[in-house]
Amino acid sequence: MQQITLAEASQNLPDLIEAALSGEEIIIIKDNQHLVRLTPVSPVQRRPQFGSAKGLVTISDDFDEPLEDFKEYME
Repeated sequence: MQQITLAEASQNLPDLIEAALSGEEIIIIKDNQHLVRLTPVSPVQRRPQFGSAKGLVTISDDFDEPLEDFKEYME
């Protein structure tokens, strides 16, 4: 964990962002009080778009007909 003052953070922000992205915990302090923690933002998981596969899946007309291999079991 790295603690850095607000003044130092404002001068080194690009480097601090890179450090946070690589997994380092960065805490910015002001007047010896924890002020901000830099952490990477997790990617937003998109909700499924219902109907987006329309037309990609087809069911044959005889889908629910008995299979030839199982005719002897159906009698």
